[in-house]
Amino acid sequence: MSPAPLQSPDERGSVTIWLALASFAMIFLVGLAVDLGGQVHAHERAHDVAAQAARAGGEEVEGGPAIQGTALTVNPTAAQAAAQRYLDQAAVHGTVTITSNNTITVTVHDSYDPQFLGLIGIHHLDVTGTASAHLIRTLGGSQQ
Repeated sequence: MSPAPLQSPDERGSVTIWLALASFAMIFLVGLAVDLGGQVHAHERAHDVAAQAARAGGEEVEGGPAIQGTALTVNPTAAQAAAQRYLDQAAVHGTVTITSNNTITVTVHDSYDPQFLGLIGIHHLDVTGTASAHLIRTLGGSQQ
């Protein structure tokens, strides 16, 4: 007596199709994780570049009043130029805004080119990072 077959003839190959579809889904999910992780990294970089550009602009103060101790104000022209120079050196596009209360805000616009999502037609992911620097005066560790 021969053992009974495990599958009927019409079920042959069904495991192969299931395995192929499951493998494709797993590869897609791994690719999605890689590309979304890359986008998060690009967003963090944009924020970091914006923060450093704002810091660079914040170093441009009006010298005379600061030395005399009468006022601490940002030199708007020099601050904007310093922040823009930093953005140019980082090879990103961005905007620099200086408000009357000595706050420098930098917004960086960058992008991430996905490695795997291009297979489904997504070739470009935009990222934006914004940071501000506010000029304050301290004396003995206390804000003045």
